[in-house]
Amino acid sequence: MSKKIIVLSLGGSLIIPDNIDVNFLKKFKQVINKNTKNYKFIIVTGGGSIARKYIHALKSIGISEKLQSMIGISSTRTNARFMSYFFNQDQDEGIPQQIKTVEKYIKEKDVVFCGALEYKENQTSDATAVALASHFKTEFINLTNVPGLYNKNPFEHKDAKFLPKISPEELYKMSNSKKYTPGQNFIIDQTASRNILKNKIRTYILGKDLKQLDNLLNNKKFKGTIIKPN
Repeated sequence: MSKKIIVLSLGGSLIIPDNIDVNFLKKFKQVINKNTKNYKFIIVTGGGSIARKYIHALKSIGISEKLQSMIGISSTRTNARFMSYFFNQDQDEGIPQQIKTVEKYIKEKDVVFCGALEYKENQTSDATAVALASHFKTEFINLTNVPGLYNKNPFEHKDAKFLPKISPEELYKMSNSKKYTPGQNFIIDQTASRNILKNKIRTYILGKDLKQLDNLLNNKKFKGTIIKPN
């Protein structure tokens, strides 16, 4: 029986919140490798603090949003290359930049890393992950620095309410309540949320407690947000 493919977005804030979080990444590696007996993983890395620092510098001197986005894309690919090395991989053809390369790699490997694939307006690496989930007809798991989705930013609002389950329509409305900006910090970007809705992709948002990811992958009870199409 062939293994099921899972597309996972690994937030840049988990890889490099400021300095690289080696302890977290060691646990992440352990959970992923443990579950390769049942799954293949396509892991899309975010840009994190590296991307935001580059983007802020370019924005401060009036550089266009397109070039801000381009440096963000480059940062996600740097993080993807770092993560492939962290997993002791040396991908012969480099980090994938097109879906066809991801297809080739996932046939040969249990774990494939990539960043944002190609430049498109108004999207982050989350949109890449959702596009891959749609292409491979599978679920999308988003790992971020909060335990799931809240009705407002829990770092700024003490009364933020945790949302264990919402519809794709509700997610789309939430993510589009603000205008897209390069390096934005909302959990799932506007393009990704639109495609989750359009393509009816079952989506999970989990935090940095990796026991929750392991539980989800093994059909056990977990804490997180489920975005379930009707």
